[in-house]
Amino acid sequence: MPAPTGDQLKAARVAAGLSQAQAAELMGYPLQTGSRGGVQSRTWQALESTTDERNMQGPVFAMFLLLTGQHPDLVLAPRLP
Repeated sequence: MPAPTGDQLKAARVAAGLSQAQAAELMGYPLQTGSRGGVQSRTWQALESTTDERNMQGPVFAMFLLLTGQHPDLVLAPRLP
């Protein structure tokens, strides 16, 4: 899966009904306390930015889509005993 643009990542996050902090926590990115006391992820903000050069790698994006039930071809299923 190719690396998503910031807009594609944001659209997937919004479709999943997650805040940036919730999405970051799901994917294991660090969280910080913001200037107004809320929790935020500067890493996730940068990944969604159209001006920042950082982007999420394709396999990581595929995992995000799997975890949020949005992958176009695959679904996660419980392991059978």
